[in-house]
Amino acid sequence: MPTAMPTISQEQLVEALAELMRTRREEFISLFAEAAEHIGMAAAIQEGRANDFVSEEEIFALLHPHDAE
Repeated sequence: MPTAMPTISQEQLVEALAELMRTRREEFISLFAEAAEHIGMAAAIQEGRANDFVSEEEIFALLHPHDAE
């Protein structure tokens, strides 16, 4: 049986994030950077779905040009 998620207010969330930034700065920065990467990837996927299809081979050739030779 799934457990219910506790509900917190926006103010509680802001306080918790501020405390995390003060006490565990490096972990917070890492977490924030990873979240930003995921958001960017999601936006790129959405944009890619609206435009021309690019094959996996073309993507890997751009990411790793020395392997494509």
